[in-house]
Amino acid sequence: MRVRNLAVTASVAVLAAAGLTLPLAGVASAATALKDDFNGDGYRDLAVGSPRGNSVTVAFGSAGGVSEGRAVTVTQDTAGVPGITEAEDEFGESLSSGDVDHDGYADLIVGAPGERVGGKPSGSVTVIKGGKNGFTSGGHVLNAPADTGGRFGEATAWTDLDDDGSAQLAVVSGDNWWYYSGAGEDGRAHGLEVDFIPEGIRLEGMVAGNFKVEDGVGFVLYGERADGGAWTAHMNGGVGDYGYLAEVLGEGDDPTATRDAATAGDVNGDGRADLITGNSRNGRGGKGGSVTVRFGGEGKFGAPVTYSQASAGVPGADEADDAFGSAVSAGDVTGDGLADLAVGVPGETVDTVGGAGSVVLMTSGGSAFTSGKAWHQETAGVPGVAEAGDHFGASVRLKDINKNGRADLSTGATGEDIGATQEVGAVWVLRGTANGLTSSSVASFNGTDFGVGGAGAGFGHTVR
Repeated sequence: MRVRNLAVTASVAVLAAAGLTLPLAGVASAATALKDDFNGDGYRDLAVGSPRGNSVTVAFGSAGGVSEGRAVTVTQDTAGVPGITEAEDEFGESLSSGDVDHDGYADLIVGAPGERVGGKPSGSVTVIKGGKNGFTSGGHVLNAPADTGGRFGEATAWTDLDDDGSAQLAVVSGDNWWYYSGAGEDGRAHGLEVDFIPEGIRLEGMVAGNFKVEDGVGFVLYGERADGGAWTAHMNGGVGDYGYLAEVLGEGDDPTATRDAATAGDVNGDGRADLITGNSRNGRGGKGGSVTVRFGGEGKFGAPVTYSQASAGVPGADEADDAFGSAVSAGDVTGDGLADLAVGVPGETVDTVGGAGSVVLMTSGGSAFTSGKAWHQETAGVPGVAEAGDHFGASVRLKDINKNGRADLSTGATGEDIGATQEVGAVWVLRGTANGLTSSSVASFNGTDFGVGGAGAGFGHTVR
């Protein structure tokens, strides 16, 4: 498919050269509670990772949404950002954020699991400080505290692990995870947590949530066993004692286990986080993938409920290689207080075009997801044309960018070609309304709009 090539304005190019300073009108006080408001104006911002291009682009939110004219791109060559851009660093593979230095501005946390340290691809995590004028205050970098088989920074989370009111930085690294008091400014990791992880597990990601109210904040780790099977486990309790509080939720060929994707949100409106996992493998709960919901509860999860494209109300045909569930994100699109679910289906055939990709929005009815609608580049109002290998839906994120009380959908298509340049990648943002998503005033931009436009850059691999 083709997406219009939005020109980078001269002002943005100058700002990028000057160290990511973007003067913004109407900047609010720095006392913001939003974990992803990097410039403190009261709007949530969108971060887009392009690990094959070793960059992260941040589009600043506003009442009008996001646009390429109000965005900056960060690399390891940006002034104040530690490190040097090198091939295969994968800077931008994982993204998270939070006000780590308590100055009222969210800070950007970037994982680069391919970063070479001491000649070995052990990985790194960079914390880049936000501020009124964008990312102008530098940051610091963390490397793996020990040799854990590499991939330090594969996933990160900024969350209150022990429910004491103070957040910690947690980092996934190969067959281990680490946590830091604060954002690890002193570089000291607290504990190599290995007791609960079976031998041969390679961790791929994590998601935090208050799944069990009386137990405080917990989180879920997921990855792959040595035999290729999935592994998913829930941890809760206090920092340092997770090794004694592991609960394996699924593993092996169990379709409710995942190595692909997970998200948390209150689907049934009971005040507890619910866990949603995606398993995109063929034959795992569906011919072309599935998603599973586990409702949070008093001390335990509810029984898993699995959906595929063969389920009632879920659009599309249940076919092999659709990769339904390869990306998932929960958020309240309609403003009714219930979390809806965006599901990436990057292998979906659209109008006979294989691998064009789509996103399915599943609407919560409280006790279950009751209806769904598919969105792709052949949907009226969505820019672009469905082409083979676009992989629209490779990444998804639901969050309220324009502050209207309803989550907007951001989604990436890493295989999007721009002109004759292949796999540049692109991102679309669809607005949430009381009636669901709308294709009116869809924002779209691609890697060339921000200087991340080389072949294979895969802009949109991660959206946060």
